[in-house]
Amino acid sequence: MSVREINFDGIIGPSHNYAGLSLGNLASARNAGALSYPRAAALQGLEKMRGNVRMGLTQGIFLPQWRPDVAWLGKLGTDVGNAEPHIRAAAMSASSMWAANAATVSPASDTADGLTHLTVANLVTMPHRSHEWPQTLAQLRIAFSDEKAFAVHDPIPAPFGDEGAANHMRLTQSHGEAGVEIFVYGRSGGAFPARQHVEASRAIARIHGLDPARTLFVEQSEEAIAAGAFHNDVVAVANEHVLFTHELAFADKAAFYADLRAALPCVEIVEVPASAVSLADAIKSYLFNAQLVTLPNGGMALILPTEARETPAVWNWLEQMIAGNGPIRQLVPVDVRQSMANGGGPACLRLRVVADPRDIDPRFLVDEAQLDAIAQIVSDYWPESIAPDDLGDTRLIARIEQSWLTLVDHLQLSGDLVP
Repeated sequence: MSVREINFDGIIGPSHNYAGLSLGNLASARNAGALSYPRAAALQGLEKMRGNVRMGLTQGIFLPQWRPDVAWLGKLGTDVGNAEPHIRAAAMSASSMWAANAATVSPASDTADGLTHLTVANLVTMPHRSHEWPQTLAQLRIAFSDEKAFAVHDPIPAPFGDEGAANHMRLTQSHGEAGVEIFVYGRSGGAFPARQHVEASRAIARIHGLDPARTLFVEQSEEAIAAGAFHNDVVAVANEHVLFTHELAFADKAAFYADLRAALPCVEIVEVPASAVSLADAIKSYLFNAQLVTLPNGGMALILPTEARETPAVWNWLEQMIAGNGPIRQLVPVDVRQSMANGGGPACLRLRVVADPRDIDPRFLVDEAQLDAIAQIVSDYWPESIAPDDLGDTRLIARIEQSWLTLVDHLQLSGDLVP
């Protein structure tokens, strides 16, 4: 076994609901108040992971967080029974399922000390996500506890917003070789906040010990943010030497492409023109919020939501692309509709870590049999449905808590993760 890319997916938690808490996330706003289906959501996510394993990819997991977050409520001088509805909803949020926002990761081949560095994201721009990082950090420090291989860092301090790997790309000849790390930040998104601040991105690059000559800081276009691309991974995704991007993703794409080609001459840029796929269609379908992966037998596959297949302009362009001679050879639609309805596609659900699996706590790595066992727990314990008005129901809260305890106990992590 050797260094490889591992996808760590967040298991969708039993408190998954549609409270519409994420400003700038069009799907979240559109479905605010709708009935959610936590059991179906988690099973959809597990099925996506199962598909990855069957393709020969190495698969990891992160656990849902303890909900409601009573510690956070206590710091606000309240509890779940007395909190205002929007505060209660924030305390019950299952948004840690989107593991792309867990951390920024720099593989050992890119860093000055030869360690893989992970900096947990602070997520300060959204109240419902701003209290995730302590529990995320606890999991990172267990999963990547080998100090001969990993360095796990505290979050960048507020007010500098950092939203993790959703605004970070890495391009390289192959996963184990030194790469070019690209930090995408925002300045303005019109009515919507730009969530990734350049100060946070520059701080992470320094902390990780990256080579300035192989580190790029690129501004996301205001047009993309205003259209609903609240993270860069809604309009661009990279894998090894391939950048797959929308024409309007970046504020100054000409300068970015020139700098990227100078730093990595082998790069292939696959750009989707706005004349073929509008920003609106790209964001509605989450065309770019896909897992672009290298298959064990060579070639790349795009694991994308079924919504992409249901959007004619998007699917027509994709079929033309794979009929050609480009680097992306396979399309793999997956059903993650419950996550999509809250604004997170296949790429949102995973954090990519390039490492040797032998250096990782094995409790965070899964095969098909382990996924089957987790799916059985989900089927037995996760609530079938939740309406936003249910979030204060003591019986629902008790069920959510029991679901979490059962899963953590099954994974033999109950002694390490404290509610």
